[in-house]
Amino acid sequence: MRPDARAWFDHRTTSAPSLDALDPDALLRAKRRGRHRVSVVLPARDEEATVGRLVTDLREHWVLRTPLVDELLVVDSDSTDATARVAQAAGADVVASADVLPGHGTRPGKGEALWKSLAATTGDLLVFLDADLLGDVTHYVPGLLAPLLTEPQVSYVKGCYTRPLEVPGGTVPAGGGRVTELTARPLLNALWPELAGFVQPLGGEYAGRRSVLERVPFVSGYGVEVGLLVDLLALVGLGGLAQVDLGVRRHTSQSQEALGRMAGQVVSTVLSRAGQGRAASLHDGAGGLLTQFQHDGARFVPHSTPVAVDQRPPMGSVAEYHALLVDVVG
Repeated sequence: MRPDARAWFDHRTTSAPSLDALDPDALLRAKRRGRHRVSVVLPARDEEATVGRLVTDLREHWVLRTPLVDELLVVDSDSTDATARVAQAAGADVVASADVLPGHGTRPGKGEALWKSLAATTGDLLVFLDADLLGDVTHYVPGLLAPLLTEPQVSYVKGCYTRPLEVPGGTVPAGGGRVTELTARPLLNALWPELAGFVQPLGGEYAGRRSVLERVPFVSGYGVEVGLLVDLLALVGLGGLAQVDLGVRRHTSQSQEALGRMAGQVVSTVLSRAGQGRAASLHDGAGGLLTQFQHDGARFVPHSTPVAVDQRPPMGSVAEYHALLVDVVG
């Protein structure tokens, strides 16, 4: 690790392994002193099995018991199950991604839901959590907020954690994060070595100031996390970024095929940020496809999935977004 990355890691990595390690009342006082408004966003697609308990726990701790959170929003991304109904019954505000900024249409992908959430919330501080989290993760919210509330120079905070991998017959304690280890980390270390101190560059739990989030584009698919990390590095510098150790993260596992599609989108996003000539070709023709193979019992059958970078512009450049802000202030 380069000296600058090591120094950042030592200085900007904090730990919040449990609620016992945090002082929620002190954070609430800091929130009030800074006159902050906090929005927690859960992008969700077909997560009826997990989103209800997650919303219930977050609302109980951070809306009702300690009012650290002002908005708890689930952005439903074209779910075919009861995700929206379950989330609403648990106490979340729920919006369909397609209904936000309808004049801009809708696109598939997690990043689209996150981009739309900027126009569907009013907080100056935003916390993003995946909706498929398992177990007690209530400490994630104050853990991610703490650097933003206590260090004015910090603009963006990534969560990091160990990620157990469920396998037949048991669990590998830290076997998760395969796309990170095999794709994202090698690329980031090679192209942006100052980011080598980030433990989970693709992790779905992070928080940021609206003032910076609205100034960067959002990749519509699974490249959103690595895109944000690289773009915010350029915008606020390494000193404006931080990470917090949240302990353990458990979630539903993806198939190898799905992980391959994620990796393809991550590679496309990284190449587009690196400014390599080949990146331009990823928007056109076969260069924007990932071909994978399945065996049907008799032969291998190829099938291709688009992985080209498809992104939304910085929200701050969207006229309708500014109109919404005027309505809120008014």
